[in-house]
Amino acid sequence: MTDFPFEHFLSTPEAIDCFSAISLVQAMLDFEAALAHSQAEHRLIPSGAASAIASHCAVNLFDVNRIIADSSHAGSIAIPTVKYLRAAVAVVDVDAARWVHFGATSQDAIDTAMMIVSKRSLAMIDAEVGRIMYALSTLARTHRTTPVLARTLMQAAQVTSFGAKCATWLAPIARSRWALRELSPDALRVQLGGAVGTRSTLGKKADEVARGIATRLQLTHASASWHTQRDRSMRLASELAILAGSLGKFAKDVSLMMQSEIAELSETVEEGRGGSSAMPHKRNPVGAMVAIAASLRAPHRLSAMLAAMSQEHERGLGNWQAELAEWSGLFVSVHGAAHALADMCAMLVVDKQKMRGNIEAQRGLVFTETMSQFLATDLGKSQAEALVAIASRKAIANDSTLLREIVIALRADAMSFGVVDEVALSQLCSVDAAAAQAAWVVDANLAELAAIRALD
Repeated sequence: MTDFPFEHFLSTPEAIDCFSAISLVQAMLDFEAALAHSQAEHRLIPSGAASAIASHCAVNLFDVNRIIADSSHAGSIAIPTVKYLRAAVAVVDVDAARWVHFGATSQDAIDTAMMIVSKRSLAMIDAEVGRIMYALSTLARTHRTTPVLARTLMQAAQVTSFGAKCATWLAPIARSRWALRELSPDALRVQLGGAVGTRSTLGKKADEVARGIATRLQLTHASASWHTQRDRSMRLASELAILAGSLGKFAKDVSLMMQSEIAELSETVEEGRGGSSAMPHKRNPVGAMVAIAASLRAPHRLSAMLAAMSQEHERGLGNWQAELAEWSGLFVSVHGAAHALADMCAMLVVDKQKMRGNIEAQRGLVFTETMSQFLATDLGKSQAEALVAIASRKAIANDSTLLREIVIALRADAMSFGVVDEVALSQLCSVDAAAAQAAWVVDANLAELAAIRALD
C-alpha cells in the first residue's frame, strides 16, 4: 500500500487490489487452467496433463515480484508467468509441462485476465452506484418541493426544488449503470487467437475450446479473436468515463452548495474526515473532492485508449500495452469516485432553512421572469420588461425587494395605476409555489429510469 500513494488516496484498497499484480497473475493462471481443461475435454491434450497444469495454477505458488521484474525484460507479464508455470508443472510431470499454454499466445492470457478482473471491478462499481442511486432517489422524493436557489452561469437564477436537483444528478448516473450492464456481457469476452489470431494450432476444435474457457471463467464466448479489435472494450471504457463525468458533476454541485457562504448542504461530523491541518474549523467535502479528481482524469485515460485503437496488423506494438495501463487506471478511479460519493450521500445533511434564506436574500429577483410575463398581459411586453428591469436595479440599489419596487413604479405611473392586480402580483412571489412547479422534474426523471429499469 506504499506505492503510488495518491492512487490509494483517490480510490479504495479493494479497487486497487482488483488490478494488482497478484490479481492479474492469478487471473492469467485461471485462464491457463481453463484452457487446459477445455482442451482436455475435447481431447487435444491428455486429461492428466490438464489436471497437472490446473493444480499449479495458484498464485501463492509463484514469486509474483519476480514475475513482474522479469516482465520488463520479456516485454509481457504473460511470458514469465507461463515460463514459471511450465517449470512448476515439469517438476511433477515433464510430459504435462509441454502442454502448458498450448495453442495460446501472451495476449490471449493477458486480455482474458483483464476481462476477469474487470468483471469483478464492474460489480464493485455497480454496487457503489446503487448506493448513490438509492440515496439520490430518496432525497428526490423527500425534497420534491423543497425550495432551493437554481443557479445558471454560477449566478442566482430562479427557484427550483432540491428534489429536482437530486433527480437531475441521479438520472445520468442511473443511465450509465444501465448502459454498463448492457455493454458488459458484450465486452467481457474470452480472448483466444493464438499467435496471429487464426487459432491454427487448435484446428477444428478451436471454437469448442474457446466456448469451454468462456463457460469456466464465466465470460462471453468470442467466435473469433479480437487482438486488434478493441471497439467493444472501448465502448465499455467510454461509458465508464461518462459515468465519471456524471459523478463529477454531482460532486461539483454538492461541493459548491457546501461552501461556507452557501451552506445549504454539509456532511455529518466524523472524526478524521474533512479536517484541515491548519484550520480546525473547516469541514472539507472529501467525498466530492475524490469524485471531481476522477472526473478530471477519466477523459485523459479514455483519450489515450481511443488513440491506441489503431493497432498494427494482427498484433499491436506499444498501443495495446498503453491501453492496458490506462484501462486499469480508469476502473480504479471510477470505483474510488463512486465509493466516496456513496459514503458522502450517507452523511449528507440538507439545511432547508439555509436554502430558503439564500432565496430570500435575492430580494425577489428570482421572480423577474414571472413578473414580466404577468405584467405583459396588462402593460404589454416591452413596457413590462422595461419596468421589471428598472425595478430590479432599484431593488439592489435600495436594499429593497423586486415586488416593492414594482408596486411603487405602478402606483407612480398614472397609466398603470390600478391596472395591475397587486394581490395577484404579490402571490407570484411565493417561494413554495415556485418550488412546487419543479416537482414534475422529479416525477419525469424517476419515471424514465423506472421504464429502463435503471433503478433495479
